[in-house]
Amino acid sequence: MSAVGQLQAGLSQRVGQMMPRRGDVHMALIVTRREVRDSFRDWRIIIPILLLTLFFPLLMNFTAGRILSFVTNYGAEIIGTRLIPFLLLVVGFFPTSFSLVIALETFVGEKERMSLEPLLASPLTNAQIYLGKMLASVIPPLGASYLGICVYLVGLRYSLDWQPTFQLLIQTIVLTTVQGLVMVAGAVIISSQTTSTRAANLLASFIIVPMALLVQFEAVVMFWGNHDGLWWLILGLVVIAAILMRTGIQVFNREELLGRDIDQIRLGWMFRTFWQQFSGRQTNGAYPGPVLWYRQTLTLIAGLRRPLSATLIGLLGAVILGLILANQYTFPPAVQKFLRETDHVANLAQLEGLLRGLPLLIFAHNMRVVLLATILGVFTFGALGFIVYMLPWALIAYVGAQLVMAGESVASFLLATIAPHGIIELPALLILAAAALRWQTAVIAPKGATSLSETWIKGCAEFARIYMGIGAPLLLLAAFLEAYLTPLVVRLVYG
Repeated sequence: MSAVGQLQAGLSQRVGQMMPRRGDVHMALIVTRREVRDSFRDWRIIIPILLLTLFFPLLMNFTAGRILSFVTNYGAEIIGTRLIPFLLLVVGFFPTSFSLVIALETFVGEKERMSLEPLLASPLTNAQIYLGKMLASVIPPLGASYLGICVYLVGLRYSLDWQPTFQLLIQTIVLTTVQGLVMVAGAVIISSQTTSTRAANLLASFIIVPMALLVQFEAVVMFWGNHDGLWWLILGLVVIAAILMRTGIQVFNREELLGRDIDQIRLGWMFRTFWQQFSGRQTNGAYPGPVLWYRQTLTLIAGLRRPLSATLIGLLGAVILGLILANQYTFPPAVQKFLRETDHVANLAQLEGLLRGLPLLIFAHNMRVVLLATILGVFTFGALGFIVYMLPWALIAYVGAQLVMAGESVASFLLATIAPHGIIELPALLILAAAALRWQTAVIAPKGATSLSETWIKGCAEFARIYMGIGAPLLLLAAFLEAYLTPLVVRLVYG
């Protein structure tokens, strides 16, 4: 078989493993029907959903009428017309918030009521049980959301003679659906990893608070009338929902769910797991020497092929973004004239003494930025950390493009100001960003029988090894080059 054929076969097998089979969907729907029937029998779930479905849209309709009447008296009709679509999103969001109650009860609630064992003893696979439970948690609230949206729109049509555009209606329906999937996928993971309903309800705040902040962000987008930006928001939520669903399927284990009786913080175990992975301690208790430790750390780079590819793509995307922004937001002629007439050597002479005293501060700044970006990425599956990593390269591309438009040589600018220390700093940042990305995304698909917490701790230890053993020396060397070598190159190029 040719290399292309082997690649196609490998991709087909990989996609086949990620996508649920028809038999899995059929068996999952059996679980879904059972769970939905049980949910509709519980008046504690049905009555609040019905009240929110029928009363809340009418309340929002009344609110929209009063606000529109108030702002019209002061000639600010645009505020009312922008507020009505946002209230439409709120009407769709509130019933889906009850999906958290249902989703949190899926596993831990049934475990406390001792009604989960017969389902887990069935021949259904873990993926079939998980998918069935998740679908059962999202169907009733989404049905209530769609009904509430219809009631709200009918009320607006007859009371204010207002109807949404086709794009706004589709965006509202899709956004409501995706938000419900994100909340349910996260809540089901919490329910499968906790041992009590009280603990699950406390952890649910990590879902409802970000979603509430997201609704506020949607309000800003609505008031600005940026409906195209909502499509990007929907795309991001789809990616998050897919990640959470895959994570839930990977980490769900029925044996562990039945065997775990109490949640406890095992600080000693966490420290030992981290230290063993960080220090390279062997099973016989022996520690490697410094040379062997560095060799082991260097071998970790071989496992960064995919994250490195992602960071390189991000670097290319940042450069393209900087060029696009430079083309859209060009400096005015006065600023371009200032760039052409600037005496870089004279400016450097004023800063040279200061730069020679800053190598350690430059090193500390770079290490701090990498660490903060990594911490941000931990809570967003690497997204925020990736954005922070892309920003400097987008800025460099933007400034370089502005210099070209001002008549300056971008090659001289890059050779003089970036290349002397960037030849060391760029590979270091690439390796650190890739290591952080691998740690932040390791929980999506834990390998083998490794638990979610153990996978996360070992990923943290491997990042710490690369951060201290590879990133720190390279960034320290780059800082000294930036303080001592870069000024000399600038003087040679521009002198």
